[in-house]
Amino acid sequence: MDFITSILNTIGSSATAYILASRLRDPQTRPNTLAGFQMAESGAVPFLTKLAARASTEGDTWLAEKLTIHAADEERHGQIFAHGLKQLGKQVKTVDEIKQQQSKEQKNSSPFFGKFYRDYDPESLKAEKIDWLVFMGSTYILEFDASKDFARMATALPHDEPKSRNLKQSILSVAQDETRHAAYLYEAMQRRLPTSEVEALVAEWRKRKIDAMFAMVADMIKTGGSSRSLVKDGAPTEIEPQPAPQLVEA
Repeated sequence: MDFITSILNTIGSSATAYILASRLRDPQTRPNTLAGFQMAESGAVPFLTKLAARASTEGDTWLAEKLTIHAADEERHGQIFAHGLKQLGKQVKTVDEIKQQQSKEQKNSSPFFGKFYRDYDPESLKAEKIDWLVFMGSTYILEFDASKDFARMATALPHDEPKSRNLKQSILSVAQDETRHAAYLYEAMQRRLPTSEVEALVAEWRKRKIDAMFAMVADMIKTGGSSRSLVKDGAPTEIEPQPAPQLVEA
């Protein structure tokens, strides 16, 4: 990463980390933030499962195994965030409810992913068609950064309140999983490319991520940080200590 890219990455990452940590710490915005994480993590499961099947069909059993573990991790992450919501007496809205809301608000698609995957049409990003190097490079950057983002968000939660303390421990376990995901994705690139080309691929997606972060921050400033509600009321639960996560080696 060159000096200018490094500076921009630091600025963008700091701004994103501050916004996410603030939203998670604030009791008013925490439910919607957790819901967003739950939907993102759970939503990745079908995509990763299809990729694992594709890798297996293509004879890459190593990659198929890593993707299967990755999918299982993301499913568990979704359950972690769902549990955090349940303790707050909230739950994610149904897909139909969110679609109806989107139709009424006529919201544009995510400025982040629009910028991150610019020049790629949605069809080419489906599990059955996505270029393996596009998947590996882009997802490596997202997982690598997510590991740091989740760790920062966890430290922003107060430790003297039981629900927050429980959530902090769970989010730290998610951060550990994201670190493992980034590691296997980097190895996957190394299995296909010489080191210099891996570094070039990572640099390309790093620059895309920087552009995407600034697009997201600009959109938040423009909209005042408001976002559509992803949650509805549910039955609150008693606080239950979270068991230590059983990490699967990736």
